Amino acid sequence: MSVPGKKVCFMTGASGKLGREIALAIAGQGYSIFFTWFSSEQKAQETLEQIRWVSPESQMVRCDISKVADIDYAFSEFKRHFDRLDLLIASASNFYRTDLFEVTEEEWDSLVDTNLKGTFFTMQAAARIMLRQPFLSRIITMTDVSAGLVWRNFAPYTVSKAGVQHLTRIFARETAPLILVNSIAPGTVSAYPGRKEEPEEALLDKIPLQRFGDPMDIVGAIRFLMESEYITGQVLNVDGGRMLF
Repeated sequence: MSVPGKKVCFMTGASGKLGREIALAIAGQGYSIFFTWFSSEQKAQETLEQIRWVSPESQMVRCDISKVADIDYAFSEFKRHFDRLDLLIASASNFYRTDLFEVTEEEWDSLVDTNLKGTFFTMQAAARIMLRQPFLSRIITMTDVSAGLVWRNFAPYTVSKAGVQHLTRIFARETAPLILVNSIAPGTVSAYPGRKEEPEEALLDKIPLQRFGDPMDIVGAIRFLMESEYITGQVLNVDGGRMLF
């Protein structure tokens, strides 16, 4: 149940390696955590157990964010446990390669419904709560530097992430001044080895800092946005300088 005066974070996509590090870091900042999981209950339970060492009242719920009914259910469960919402981290995402001329409707829906539709309705549900509160709240979306690049064989994925960046700007304008809405766009992070769309040596040549990102690089960016009170509608690339190419 809610701890009086304690801040609360709703997070999607917390059970993976990067998501777990983010959730643990936010709990360490004094937040209660409510997170969704979908594909692996075991990983989700392990994440929850680690979070509860820091924030014992934290909770989780199964949710397929490509389905609005599931999102509605997740927020109804959230409201049973918590009476405030200070931070939304919209991190849940689907990712895989799709040949441009072989993309099926099922693949398109799988990627776009999860990454774009799901993020929109999660942001909508969170904002409805936040706008009724008398204090400043924050929404942080997790996108990708690919939203601003042209990757071969990743059209539905990159289009969905570009859409989330635009949603971030829309929500920032519509919900100001009560909600700060920003996006973090990671480059290649070591938590996601499958995202190397080209050989490692060739990819490193495109990163001025000459290394892949670490989950703690992303955590540091999130902490920065959690502390700022005068940044909204922005996309923060955490990419080692890759977008300079």
